[in-house]
Amino acid sequence: MGFTYHFQKVVDLKSKEKTQAEWLLSSAIGKLQAEENHLLELVRDRENLMEGISSFSLQSASASSLQEMNRYVHYLDECITRKNNDVAHAEVNVKQNQAFLNDKMLDEKVWNQAREKEKMHYQQEMLLREQNELDEMATVRFAVRAR
Repeated sequence: MGFTYHFQKVVDLKSKEKTQAEWLLSSAIGKLQAEENHLLELVRDRENLMEGISSFSLQSASASSLQEMNRYVHYLDECITRKNNDVAHAEVNVKQNQAFLNDKMLDEKVWNQAREKEKMHYQQEMLLREQNELDEMATVRFAVRAR
């Protein structure tokens, strides 16, 4: 007769919930990294454009070309601002998913500890039964030899 835990399905459910929380966190981290990479690309584009404007202005460029480039710089600034907001939202999402995962890990740990406690209690009971059976056999042997 082996050990069976009455709440094993709950333990399995808690384990699956933790795994799902890990996936959510992984997805949130991936999204954050993508947002940060896009932000870096925008910043690099802006820096390259600013360098282009300064070298272009030294070559006596037309005013309309410089205005067009400045409008594009303004557009990139707006994109960078929006992307900073996206990064901030992604960071909040990561923190929320980390907290959610911590809760699920704690929940799983509690149920696993309850299972282990029950298993140890079961093993102690089995050892006690075995010891009682051995004691009974020894008593019967002693009684048979004493006759």
